Amino acid sequence: MIYPLTTNPPLKNPIEGWIELGMRLYQHVLLCAAMSASFVSRACDHHRREVTLREVLQGNKAPKVIAAFQPWFGDPDHIRIEYNSNDPEVIRKQIQQAKQMGIYAFAVDWYGARHQFLDRTYALMQQLASKEHFHVALMYDETEEDDGHATEDALDAFSTAYKSYIGPSAPARDAYLQYQGRPVIFIFPKRGNTDWNRVREMVNQWEKPPILLYKDDPPAQYAKAFEGEYAWVHPGPKGWAADGSEWGEEYLENFYKKMSKRHDQITVGTVWPGFDDTRASWSLNRHIDQRCGKTFKDTLGMFAENNDADHPMPFVLIATWNDYEEGTAIERGLAHCGSAQNPNS
Repeated sequence: MIYPLTTNPPLKNPIEGWIELGMRLYQHVLLCAAMSASFVSRACDHHRREVTLREVLQGNKAPKVIAAFQPWFGDPDHIRIEYNSNDPEVIRKQIQQAKQMGIYAFAVDWYGARHQFLDRTYALMQQLASKEHFHVALMYDETEEDDGHATEDALDAFSTAYKSYIGPSAPARDAYLQYQGRPVIFIFPKRGNTDWNRVREMVNQWEKPPILLYKDDPPAQYAKAFEGEYAWVHPGPKGWAADGSEWGEEYLENFYKKMSKRHDQITVGTVWPGFDDTRASWSLNRHIDQRCGKTFKDTLGMFAENNDADHPMPFVLIATWNDYEEGTAIERGLAHCGSAQNPNS
């Protein structure tokens, strides 16, 4: 099981405590934990080659590992856990832990000026990433408001991003994630009311126009504004199963098949450990069973199978590092069925 985070942990030093605890309890299933050679096995009704994470990350064309990062803990709009995302020591330890696990960069949820708490976390993270020789990227969340200002919000946010984090005068810009000499920005769509052609026109004026990556398919009228797509946690065409058994196999098969025909596009493969939004204020009671770590292993296996050597994917995205509201966090490890240890012991 994964032990729940508590509001008032008994550990004297919570950060040190849960890192130590996670490494002790979940060593054989932690993502990349010292690049352990635990096998990625397939379900018994499939006959796919076993692959290790170490193997996926070998070679000159090996993908860089990016983990989606939630920067909002400590904000009253979100659940309380042991740490505050505005605490520099917390961020420093998370960066150090991620590096030890083989992660190259965090893609950080970011709303621009719409959420100042999150922006402070991101600014802090980029500064610390520069010092720790780590990398960060923005994952811009489109506004959910249907008030006609989605495009203006995006234009304002991208202007801020260039000035504060990406452009030539931005502090710690050396830590910003690049691909082929260009900054990478992930786009997480909401209502789809943003005119991305206008955004593209603006960012093309930057010193180095960014690579924009959209979650799944962008609206047809904006397709040319993006250089590629990334997959995200999804149960597949059958929808959410009450028992969490639909872990996204068919969705990923369709995603990789589609992108294999688009050699002019950047494909970002994605892996996830499961999903459970019961702790979120917006919960719809959706579940993907972790299956004792097998969901992560299977999504990783699908990435390896579809990573064509002639057209390699430059990145593999982990969804997520620390989303405890939707049950996708790998920060503390994967579900370990068969351990009855007390997390407070």
